[in-house]
Amino acid sequence: MATIKDVAALAGISYTTVSHVVNSSRPVSDEVRLKVEAAIVQLGYVPSAVARSLKAQATSTIGLLIPNGINPYFAELARGIEDYCERNGFCVILCNSDDDPDKQRNYLRVLQEKRVDGLIVSSVGGDNGLIVSSVGGDNGLVQGLAAVRTPMVIVDRDLENLPADLIRIDHELGAYLATEHLLELGHRHIACICGPTATSVARMRLAGYRRAMAAANIEVPTRWIKESDFTSPSGYAAAVQLLDEGRPSAIFAANDMVGFGVLRAAAERNIRVPGELSVIGFDDIQMSRYVYPALTTVGQSILQLGERAAQVLLRRIAAPGTPVEQWVVAPSMVLRESTAAPSRAFDQFR
Repeated sequence: MATIKDVAALAGISYTTVSHVVNSSRPVSDEVRLKVEAAIVQLGYVPSAVARSLKAQATSTIGLLIPNGINPYFAELARGIEDYCERNGFCVILCNSDDDPDKQRNYLRVLQEKRVDGLIVSSVGGDNGLIVSSVGGDNGLVQGLAAVRTPMVIVDRDLENLPADLIRIDHELGAYLATEHLLELGHRHIACICGPTATSVARMRLAGYRRAMAAANIEVPTRWIKESDFTSPSGYAAAVQLLDEGRPSAIFAANDMVGFGVLRAAAERNIRVPGELSVIGFDDIQMSRYVYPALTTVGQSILQLGERAAQVLLRRIAAPGTPVEQWVVAPSMVLRESTAAPSRAFDQFR
């Protein structure tokens, strides 16, 4: 690989002058510039980003830590972040922790070693910011992030006692709106497949469901609430229990991936959606438009959420001393094909 000294030798000038041309750090004559540019093309020289970052004390790079790259929600979020950063001259290093505390810890170390200018974290945080993992138990995410000396934005997760900007959807309100929609259609036997209750997101969405049911003076039996892990297989397993134990007329799925699992379980049992069972999700990922029936859901543009997170982080990088802020985005209903009024013949719980 060609070096700056190779370029200098071919152009017949000092490597300091080549550096001035490459970095535009000092004016040089047009003749010298043309010699340097010709040598760069001939040798295929690529300037060292590491060397330039050491001089500038900036890398124009940010880190993005997500818990599950398979989940389309995080793929869409990452796309919004990447699009905004690319338009503003920043690169993104994507790190998928797979909900594994050890991987998460290692990635935080690597990102600091790469001297990223900022960090966006979207991680499934539990109580007091503990990450919930099937492979590694609980780990102090807040403690790990608190040790990171770089501007930071947290997306869609509440991590207590962490001085960082936060952007999230109003999970409790979204769940309330989803359940209220089913109630307004006439449903009274509404089950909820929530996420892992060790996470703040799942607790807020479950609270919204309970608030809507309480407002309608409907007591919620324990059997109507099933816990999942925000994945389609887990949603499927929970739906199987609900549908086989005594079918509700509607199911609020704590995210769209869980909703897809519910649709699968219903199809296997020849239960028509929405004729015999209404299903509503949360997040409005793009895939929810294309499953059959198209999933009614509640959410906000994930791409725009990602772009907003990137915008806040780049602003934080430019002005690190400003007070941290929180933005809570209001969700909205997205009506599609998977919800309808309950069948008059439905009387499963009476």
